[in-house]
Amino acid sequence: MARAAAQQKLSQIAKSKGIKYFLISFCDLAGVARSKLVPAQAIDGMVKNGAGFAGFATNLDMTPAHPDMFAVPDPASLIQLPWKPEVGWLAGNLMMSNKEVDHGPRNVLRRMMALAAKKGYYLKTGVECEYHLINADGSDISDARDTMAKPCYDQQALMRRYDVISEICDAMLELGWGPYQNDHEDANGQFEMNWDFDDVLVTADRHVFFKFMVKSIAEKHGLRATFMPKPFAHLTGNGCHTHASIWDKAGKKNLFHDPKGELGISQLGYHFLGGVLANAEALTAIFNPTVNSYKRINGSTTTSGATWAPNTISYTGNNRTHMVRIPDDDRFEFRLMDGATNPYLAQAALLAAGLDGIANKTDPGKRMDINMYEVRRNADLKKLNVKRLPLNLMDAVRVTEKNAMLRSYLGDETMNAFLRMQAREWNDYARHLTQWERDHTLDC
Repeated sequence: MARAAAQQKLSQIAKSKGIKYFLISFCDLAGVARSKLVPAQAIDGMVKNGAGFAGFATNLDMTPAHPDMFAVPDPASLIQLPWKPEVGWLAGNLMMSNKEVDHGPRNVLRRMMALAAKKGYYLKTGVECEYHLINADGSDISDARDTMAKPCYDQQALMRRYDVISEICDAMLELGWGPYQNDHEDANGQFEMNWDFDDVLVTADRHVFFKFMVKSIAEKHGLRATFMPKPFAHLTGNGCHTHASIWDKAGKKNLFHDPKGELGISQLGYHFLGGVLANAEALTAIFNPTVNSYKRINGSTTTSGATWAPNTISYTGNNRTHMVRIPDDDRFEFRLMDGATNPYLAQAALLAAGLDGIANKTDPGKRMDINMYEVRRNADLKKLNVKRLPLNLMDAVRVTEKNAMLRSYLGDETMNAFLRMQAREWNDYARHLTQWERDHTLDC
């Protein structure tokens, strides 16, 4: 459908597909999907001029004094809603005063892709989006019988949610995403659904749409879906593991694959990895952008026996206790991102760090084939020359503020806007008085 949209007017496609309305959508800095519902009769004008928004009304570091902002839909991104086929979804590129909004997340990723293309590189990625199905009021997981201490792959719990999971998977099949497995994950009430990797922008668009689709279909069934990094303190949190590989400009040859390389990875691949590891502390604020995120990556052992989240800056082979895993001879799995990460900014930052590593031939250091969860003391980490990840959002923000690489690649406007948003979140959190504080401090 996307290729057809690039060749035909959207109004013509709407007529042939029975589309009555279009959602022109964009993702703000906080990863919140914003949209306008446009009748099909008006869509061609929107492709030319864009749908108008007030930027201050979203998380985009603007004031009421800013002029109108326009989301110009990308026809190649068209997705017809499988559960409501009279509606078509379109990703929009943000414009203001006839210029791209510099810190519009999709614009940031597109700029990074263009830079990579100039160097002859083409990034392909895939994401593993974990989520919980909870009660509509958000009070608990929705399946009262899902109580196993180790619920991962639980057949009974999976099939009790067959109606929801199969509807989502059927939708992905209909859309041609190539879904290939669905499972009950490591936490009670938690699920993961995998689909084929693709061009990084296609994956980011699908990531945004997937979250919308999962939440919408869950609501149809009287449930609520959440991608919150750590919705329950005692359960495994929601990650968004990202598999990545660099290809030649034509997208035909995987440049990370080298049969003669260590674990089948090329020197270029290891330089890409080196760039990510060298900037990992600064990337954490983008990959893990909320206060809640740090309850996942620095969480205590869950009822299942492991958090399945990284807490150190390290890489390994086929071992899930590190920040980066090499699951095969053609890609890396970056395990730091969580369910709150911005689908566009996360991919843009990953690509920036990787390109910087390639440009500087950054050495990732030695691979560690150990159980990193068993290394708990700071003295032992020092002996291994391994750093811990930031312990909270503000620690991460302070590192990111000083990172020259991200500013160089993503730009000052993007970084300043993103960091101001995170500072506001931290300050809002810090002003909140918790019951724990009252329980432990009231008698002082």
